[in-house]
Amino acid sequence: MTQPYDLITMGRIGVDIYPLQTGVPLAEVETFGKFLGGSATNVAVAAARLGRRTAVISRTGRDPFGDYLHRALADFRVDDRWVTAVDGLPTPVTFCEIFPPDDFPLYFYRLPKAPDLEIHADDLDLAAVAAARVFWMTGTGLCAEPSRTATLTALRARSAAASSEEARGAGAGSATAGSEGTGAAGPAVTVFDLDWRPMFWKDPDEARPHYAEALRHATVAVGNLDECEIATGVREPQACAEALLTAGVRLAVVKQGPKGVLALRANGERAEVAPFAVDVVNGLGAGDAFGGALCHGLLAGWDLERTTRYANAAGAIVASRLACSSAMPKDAEVAALLAGG
Repeated sequence: MTQPYDLITMGRIGVDIYPLQTGVPLAEVETFGKFLGGSATNVAVAAARLGRRTAVISRTGRDPFGDYLHRALADFRVDDRWVTAVDGLPTPVTFCEIFPPDDFPLYFYRLPKAPDLEIHADDLDLAAVAAARVFWMTGTGLCAEPSRTATLTALRARSAAASSEEARGAGAGSATAGSEGTGAAGPAVTVFDLDWRPMFWKDPDEARPHYAEALRHATVAVGNLDECEIATGVREPQACAEALLTAGVRLAVVKQGPKGVLALRANGERAEVAPFAVDVVNGLGAGDAFGGALCHGLLAGWDLERTTRYANAAGAIVASRLACSSAMPKDAEVAALLAGG
């Protein structure tokens, strides 16, 4: 590795099977499209479409669907060196139904166990993880072993690298760049996508201590109100943001659906951005586009208002399209929406 990645994500990968007919019950759909999927993977794709150098840590089955995912990652210019195969487990497949504007039920086929939950701590390239300018992990990665230990190991490596860099900065008599999670210092930006999927847990009480441990090591937390409630026990947006900051992060991003996004920094900087009006085709993937664009803004060192608006625009574009990964916008498309195009 000659230079750090802009973004490394860790978590789900799979094949998304989307109906090519909208507003039709899944039992009656006759034609489908096949797409690269998985939230962590989609975030890496979204950032790559914006010109960032990205990689994914995940696992597939040793099967044709796994082969397809490697080809798709290459097409999207996402490094797949840490996407490895697991013998005996099938690559996950996810079906959805599409009922615009706001009903998109998902059906996960991840049995007997998803390969992306078989990530082992000993297999991680911790030097690359620690050096990445942004590291993105998800709540799903905490739901089972060995993925849980691997995810927390990666987070602790990030924390150790950040502490070392801050110590060097203090010794030099200057603050570390990106100390609020926004600048060029890689170890400073560690994003916890709260990513609450109740079907992957026995109950919320099982998840909360693992979420709390991850928040201790993250510098940015991103989630909708349901996810924030799992992590913090509160639901009102401002209270959620404040509770996430108290839990240890420096930036809390609370997605409020039709009410837009609230972002709050530990230093008091605040942004509340309204959603963009688009004709929704498929709401799935909008959050991943938001995540990739959020990382892009953090890497660029933009202020909170600009970063949040940009991420909201990227999410709106994907919501107006059928797919997730292949729908991720390029910078010119986001700029056009921001300009009123």
